[in-house]
Amino acid sequence: MLGIIRRKVASGASSSLIRRRSIHSCRSALSEPRACNAVQGQPQMNRSHELSYLTLSGNSIVSRPARASKTSFQPMISWQMQNRSFCSNGGDLVDAVVPFMGESITDGTLATFLKKPGERVEVDEPIAQIETDKVTIDVASPEAGVIKEFVAKEGDTVEPGTKIAIISKSGEGFEPADHVAPSEKPSEETAPRAPPAEEKKEQKVVESPAVKPKQEEKPKPSVSSPAPSRTSATEPQLPPKERERRVPMTRLRKRVATRLKDSQNTFALLTTFNEVDMTNLMKLRSEYKDAFVEKHGVKLGLMSGFVKAAVSGLQNQPIINAVIDGDDIIYRDYIDISIAVGTSKGLVVPVIRNADQMNFAEIEKEINKLAKKANDGTISIDEMAGGSFTISNGGVYGSLLSTPIINPPQSAILGMHSIVNRPMVVGGEILPRPMMYVALTYDHRLIDGREAVLFLRRIKDVVEDPRRLLLDI
Repeated sequence: MLGIIRRKVASGASSSLIRRRSIHSCRSALSEPRACNAVQGQPQMNRSHELSYLTLSGNSIVSRPARASKTSFQPMISWQMQNRSFCSNGGDLVDAVVPFMGESITDGTLATFLKKPGERVEVDEPIAQIETDKVTIDVASPEAGVIKEFVAKEGDTVEPGTKIAIISKSGEGFEPADHVAPSEKPSEETAPRAPPAEEKKEQKVVESPAVKPKQEEKPKPSVSSPAPSRTSATEPQLPPKERERRVPMTRLRKRVATRLKDSQNTFALLTTFNEVDMTNLMKLRSEYKDAFVEKHGVKLGLMSGFVKAAVSGLQNQPIINAVIDGDDIIYRDYIDISIAVGTSKGLVVPVIRNADQMNFAEIEKEINKLAKKANDGTISIDEMAGGSFTISNGGVYGSLLSTPIINPPQSAILGMHSIVNRPMVVGGEILPRPMMYVALTYDHRLIDGREAVLFLRRIKDVVEDPRRLLLDI
């Protein structure tokens, strides 16, 4: 009998000891991964459920180390962190974010939405446009679905990675809606009704007792015959404000304005002029244009001739291709020609890289490709960065003469103008010739008048006689 009692006491003590150990291990396990559970709410509930199951399955304890439990949840946590920019926790909703816009661009302005909430979009279909200082970038949809809502507004300043829209892959339960939230519409409708009531109250307070009888006796004359306004003959008649519109400047226009004004404030601008007889270059183009298109697949224009002439001039006068940097002069051993292109959104300047190593066909192809990208708004930052010399052709718009402004950090710019038939003395006779005025604006701090005139003279000689390029004279 005594032996039986001793065995029961021992078994009870061991069971209580096991329960205390199980409770202690459960508390320690729950307290260890607290930092991990603070990041994600769902794993905490799953963790507690797992521990209760392990400690309550019978009277035995089957537990795992806390480090093993942490590693079991680590893949799920890292997966959610990697996809947080594009996918929500529900799985059906996808976030459209601002893409990487270039190394030199840190933010942009949300210019416009190309779609509306409730509309269906396909994969990589543009849904919005981000306007930067240099180019316009599209925000594409990461998945096919229906736009649920926009979380950003037009005009907001956004950075790469900023969420602007939520897209539902299933597209269920969404109806087309406007950009304006529904809560804003009633306020707009009821807003005009409030002022009349307020005006009546103000009229009642302002009106004096002496004025009231007069208005009651003769209300019609007071309304129908307003006092005529007397204006002096010397006062200027300004247009009414209703005929004016105030539109905020685009980021591209502000950037262009800042750079051009900085150019005027920094450089010692000076412009020299000359005139070019376009007869031989136009004759060369008319004679070989069909064969040129048949072989190279691109039309022969006048711009390639001026690019080749500019390359020759820069090689003869390397100072035109240089730039001032503090107290030093940087001589560039490469020739990258920037071509100014006017678009509907502003002026962009794509660059022809290594123009000195290109022939006429390669230059024409590169100009056409860059001009098409500039007009379509698909040109990249890298295609506009750099450039050691700029050519601006205002003649396509009919400009007869101008003084172009240098594009920093360059030191000179060549301006082309329209071709006009003028009487010229040729061989002692007066003959009509297609003439073009050319202008070279240069930084007089670096370039003297002699180098500028000789450079422009070289442009004139090569364009008037393209055979000089073959003979290198």
